[in-house]
Amino acid sequence: MSVQQHAFFHEPTSTVTYLVWDEATGQAAVIDPALDFDARSGKLAAASADAILAFAAERGLKIVYVLETHAHADHLSAADHIRRATGAAVVIGDQITRVQSHFAKVFAAADVVPDGSAFDRLAADGDRLPLGESEIIVLHTPGHTPACVTYLIDGAAYVGDTLFMPDYGTARTDFPGGDAATLYRSIRRILDLPPETKIFVGHDYLSGDRTTYAWETTVAEERAGNVHVRDGIGEAEFVRRRQARDATLPAPNLLLPSLQVNIRGGRLPPAEDGRVFLKLPVS
Repeated sequence: MSVQQHAFFHEPTSTVTYLVWDEATGQAAVIDPALDFDARSGKLAAASADAILAFAAERGLKIVYVLETHAHADHLSAADHIRRATGAAVVIGDQITRVQSHFAKVFAAADVVPDGSAFDRLAADGDRLPLGESEIIVLHTPGHTPACVTYLIDGAAYVGDTLFMPDYGTARTDFPGGDAATLYRSIRRILDLPPETKIFVGHDYLSGDRTTYAWETTVAEERAGNVHVRDGIGEAEFVRRRQARDATLPAPNLLLPSLQVNIRGGRLPPAEDGRVFLKLPVS
């Protein structure tokens, strides 16, 4: 059994998308793909997602899954674009229904039924998805959002926003349904994996001491050096630090556009008079 992967960095949103495939069969999964969206002009494109599709086609790979680690608040998902191009099933954690229920009300999105039906499969903790001769194991790792999951594939953990590179730390927990104590416990589940387990993060934001983007680390490196949650930092201290940090953070630039698309599984809202609109609730 052998699995390969290739990372695609979406610099406008600092998002890392992964294409993971089983060498024996060519079956592949795309993890957290992003659309290209310019909020100032409203222009939407799919060049970044199409580059992933082209990469897969050149190697004869068949994309069978789009794996979402959660409903992202910082980029518009290209899940539906890839689904329509390949027939892949869009997978997300089964607690997405909680996220849909909240944000469908925020955006008055009458078309969003908060039952997860915008996705093709809702994954629960411990679920196993076949990928050719390999396997994808699902860990429910909430705290950033209620629906966050980590995908374990062939000795690697694709953690989404739960963990970042050791010098940057961990996910924020001030979104609806987020919770710092819950995040701490989720991270400890990940850090209880074998120390050689590779960790692939969902974003990289350069720290003050680093000028090159990076997205691969290991359990051992996170336990030794993560600035928020390394070994020796207990839950109470983590919660205090995390909440203090969250209180200083602005909303993500694409928070409102992203969630309107991402609770719909990457689909745009229904057209009105022949045009698609993203709403801007005023508070």
